[in-house]
Amino acid sequence: MTTVQVQDTPVRNASMTAPTVMAVLYAISFSHLLNDTIQALLPSIYPMLRESFHLDFAQLGWITFTFQCTSSLFQPVVGFVTDKRPMPHSLAVGMGLSFSGLLALAFAPNYPLVLLSAATLGLGSAVFHPEASRVAHMAAGVRRGFAQSLFQLGGNTGTSLGPLLAALIVVSHGRSYVAWFAVLALLGMMVLWRIGTWQAQNFHRLRSKAHSAGGKSVGLPRKKVIAAIAVLVALIFSKYVYLTSMTTYYTFYVIHHFHVSVRTSQLLLFVFLFSVALGTIIGGPVGDRFGRKRVIWVSILGVAPFTLLLPHVGLTGTVLLTVCIGVILASAFSAILVYAQELVPGKVGMIAGLFFGLAFGIAGIGSAALGQLADRTSIEFVFGCCAFLPLIGLLTVLLPDIEPQRKHA
Repeated sequence: MTTVQVQDTPVRNASMTAPTVMAVLYAISFSHLLNDTIQALLPSIYPMLRESFHLDFAQLGWITFTFQCTSSLFQPVVGFVTDKRPMPHSLAVGMGLSFSGLLALAFAPNYPLVLLSAATLGLGSAVFHPEASRVAHMAAGVRRGFAQSLFQLGGNTGTSLGPLLAALIVVSHGRSYVAWFAVLALLGMMVLWRIGTWQAQNFHRLRSKAHSAGGKSVGLPRKKVIAAIAVLVALIFSKYVYLTSMTTYYTFYVIHHFHVSVRTSQLLLFVFLFSVALGTIIGGPVGDRFGRKRVIWVSILGVAPFTLLLPHVGLTGTVLLTVCIGVILASAFSAILVYAQELVPGKVGMIAGLFFGLAFGIAGIGSAALGQLADRTSIEFVFGCCAFLPLIGLLTVLLPDIEPQRKHA
């Protein structure tokens, strides 16, 4: 890896004055909210799909697998291509694919077409996330951790709203009412077209300031950078396999274990996902102030006592523990993403696409595997096994302390 030395005073001054464009950050976070509200509708209606098409847990897992893996395979490609040739208005195109996937999901007459709608939603997500993350990076100035947390907050808030809206609207009126959420996609397309226009007008100016604000190499040997990326991938595995166990199977767990209704199970899923949204905004700013490695330590490994206790408590304890788990675990992704972008500067889109893609792909594979395991054993056994995943956070000790090096560069 080529190390770029930053020595001249004008560049240092530029790093102190790089703008944080809050209006764009709010707009891209709102767009992320709309996008992920749409994406979250899919797992939220799994109980309805299971009843309508007489699906088992493995088939539900394959729906998640199709969505997540379609997204994960294309996100790094989109990020790599747009690093070379920016396509600002591709954001609106991605939301258009989500629009199509929603309509297909609302009226799919059979299981294969449900899989096709999941794949279309996955493609929309693949196009959206790398370029939207680049916009957040461009608009961040020196507050990159905060910008990624605000961006992620929009997405996680949308993810939490999906089950709530499904419980209030879709469960009450039927799966065809999923089509009404296409209005959100149309709104998103309009907002994203405006953001794309801003990005096209300001791309070169803000990219140069973003590089001067923090785009220099950390000066690590190539092998250490690769090893650090491998550790981050393992941490992503831990985080997202556990999260997919919750987003895909938590409703079935509380229905089977505590005999609650479908509507109540979706409201409990909303509580968990809202806590994830709440915790998301913490990780970035705290990482900016105290260091991203510390945030990763606390977020991944610190959640282990709560996950280990979860399978052994009653309904009230389950709700309280899922809130703690959501808040603590959610702070990791922004810190991991910005840490990785600091390890490999100048590759914002590729790193964002890689890590978003890994998150979706790992979640998809994990969902399918956990579905097979649930069919062979029980949903309680699955939650008992997943409780140990945060212990992988011990690998954080292998990450280099790049932030002190940057301060003395």
